[in-house]
Amino acid sequence: MKFNKDSKYVRWGLTAFAVIAGGIAFYYFIFHSMNIKSGVSRILNILKPVLFGLATAYLLTPVLNFVENKLLIRLFGKCKIKKSRRGRILIRGIGILITAFLFVALIYMLVSMLISQIIPSVQGIIDNFDSYSTNVTSWINQTLEDNPEIGNYVTKTVDQIEKQLNDRINDIIPSTASLIKTVSLSVINVLDVLWDFIIGFIISIYVLANKERFAAQAKKITYALFEQDTANIVIRNFRFTHRTFIGFLSGKVLDSIIIGILCFAGTTIMGTPYAMLISVIIGCTNIIPFFGPFLGAIPSAVLIFVVDPMHPLNCVYFALFALALQQFDGNILGPKILGNSTGLTGFWVIFAITFFGGLLGVFGMIVGVPIFAIIYAAIRAFINARLEKKRLPKETNLYETVDYIDDKGMHSMVAEPNAVRAAETKKEKGESEDK
Repeated sequence: MKFNKDSKYVRWGLTAFAVIAGGIAFYYFIFHSMNIKSGVSRILNILKPVLFGLATAYLLTPVLNFVENKLLIRLFGKCKIKKSRRGRILIRGIGILITAFLFVALIYMLVSMLISQIIPSVQGIIDNFDSYSTNVTSWINQTLEDNPEIGNYVTKTVDQIEKQLNDRINDIIPSTASLIKTVSLSVINVLDVLWDFIIGFIISIYVLANKERFAAQAKKITYALFEQDTANIVIRNFRFTHRTFIGFLSGKVLDSIIIGILCFAGTTIMGTPYAMLISVIIGCTNIIPFFGPFLGAIPSAVLIFVVDPMHPLNCVYFALFALALQQFDGNILGPKILGNSTGLTGFWVIFAITFFGGLLGVFGMIVGVPIFAIIYAAIRAFINARLEKKRLPKETNLYETVDYIDDKGMHSMVAEPNAVRAAETKKEKGESEDK
């Protein structure tokens, strides 16, 4: 008997098998999700260096493209070096060396700044915590001397907080063995992450050296798996995703670095305590859209006030400076660097930050805007395609006054009262003629 793969019985059997297999997979996913989660976590832990390498290569790709296209190719052209395969390999090698040097220099600057500036600042805050607490208590007593009951209550609250902090510290100090074990595990985890990062950095060099070939292989697989039109749509969507992500992330990082430098210059001129620490806080939190400047400015203002509560104007001056810096970033610097890379309005930006921040924490607040921009663009493209199929306009503003749509076209709510009034006038005129 000859096997006929197009037989309806074969199709029924395959459909039944797919349904049963899908049901089993769904059951296993619902009731044994912990096993799936542990398996995925184990695989991700094994592939962590590769993921680090791919992420590093992806973030360094714009830098490499800039070095090659804006510097090396023009330099080779002025030197009248012929374009050949060896020349392209030489350009790629020099470009990777420059990009890697810039990346390592950036890491070195961040680590040296952490060691030389930020750690001493944090240590100074810890060492002077008692004096800062005393200053705050004295300020509260001086401010609330006309209301002694409220002043005593607030003072007791501050004393209780200080006592709880001291008790925590005193509880930690005797448990030396546990503390050594915790520190040892932390050091091991740091070394483990550092090792994965080094291996990932080496992998990123190989990825950058062959990024065109990897892209070609991905396109080859796409055209092999999908129909031609579908493959074109998939590749076009991936390009849009790449432009949205890399444009937003790279622009936001550059914007935050500039804001951090401006904040350091301003706080240094004003004589703000812990200027470097505050500038790092402002620059790092500025990566988070919309909420970032406030997340950085509020604890910084509290720190400035706690350091010297007898001069509250220092905190006020910093708050005004941070507000001016945020306005400059939001209205001038940010649009200049980012442009309209996401295409989202203010409401959707807040929605994306809130939703993805709730799902993924701080990481979700950073990447939530470009992710939602991609989802928003996909939904918009689907809606526009459906409207175009129905021969309806795609412009949103045309639907603001729409009452209903029929075969004659769109009917506006604004014009409706005029139409009703005209009909009533015509009816009255007809009744008078009958009389």
